[in-house]
Amino acid sequence: MPGKKRILKIAGRLSDPFRFENGKKFRLNKINPGDTLWLKSEDKGKAQEGLQVGIEALAELQDKLYAQDQWAVLLMFQAMDAAGKDGAIKHVMSGVNPQGCQVFSFKTPSAEELDHDFLWRCLKCLPERGRIGIFNRSYYEETLVVRVHQELLARQKLPPKLVTKRIWQERFEDIRAVERYLSRNGVLILKFFLHVSKKEQKKRFLERIENPDKNWKFSAGDVAEREHWDDYMAAYEDMIRHTATPEAPWYVVPADNKWFTRIVVAAAVVKALENLDLAYPAVNEAKLEELAAAKRQLEGQNGPRRKP
Repeated sequence: MPGKKRILKIAGRLSDPFRFENGKKFRLNKINPGDTLWLKSEDKGKAQEGLQVGIEALAELQDKLYAQDQWAVLLMFQAMDAAGKDGAIKHVMSGVNPQGCQVFSFKTPSAEELDHDFLWRCLKCLPERGRIGIFNRSYYEETLVVRVHQELLARQKLPPKLVTKRIWQERFEDIRAVERYLSRNGVLILKFFLHVSKKEQKKRFLERIENPDKNWKFSAGDVAEREHWDDYMAAYEDMIRHTATPEAPWYVVPADNKWFTRIVVAAAVVKALENLDLAYPAVNEAKLEELAAAKRQLEGQNGPRRKP
């Protein structure tokens, strides 16, 4: 596997162009969903090899993260349907020890969840120190689908006087405050918006319909949501503009080519973890003496008796 410096350099070249820490000047139409940087379709094989290197590096880093038990890592994925969230999570995290990783998918809120504030159901699933937590969708849905379908807001039982024209700005303010709080308490936050084109989404929907093995992935509601495409794009842009911060950056990752999406996500996670300067806990003199004594004891023990 390449050395740390080379991995960091390559990871930065792949992920930095899509990282946003300040959303004031962000425009979604500046990101091409089909972009693959300097990589071409014929480089797909090399990209797969690069992804494997990233997976191996991530496995080593996650082991140190778990042993050090100081940082928690939260990865959030947002996207339109069929953008490849599940596949990105599956492939990028394939080498991670399951004991140190937690994945939560947030779908339509339950009655219990609607009886709480909009952040509650996600915040109670935050990762512990030493672990990587993955949110497949998140509290950002409250500024996306609820904004596009504002009839959903009425089901949240908010006092009418709190549902003002500023409600989306207020939710952005609340989210920024929570993410700042988490970062100050040792939670590394990385947010990924997998940016798929409307044309590519249509292609993937048709594949789900035509391939019996993928029929289960398709829902008629997915097609209905395409009617609101422009509203969603506007909501995503506004979301990123108001919640991209140094402590919780957004990665707007081109998603028309799954192989490229996955290597960019892996690169972003590896670089961020490398920058934490993770290490296995140091062993003091007393522990070293204990280990030496245990070794002498083990070496002095007789092996199992042989049967006559």
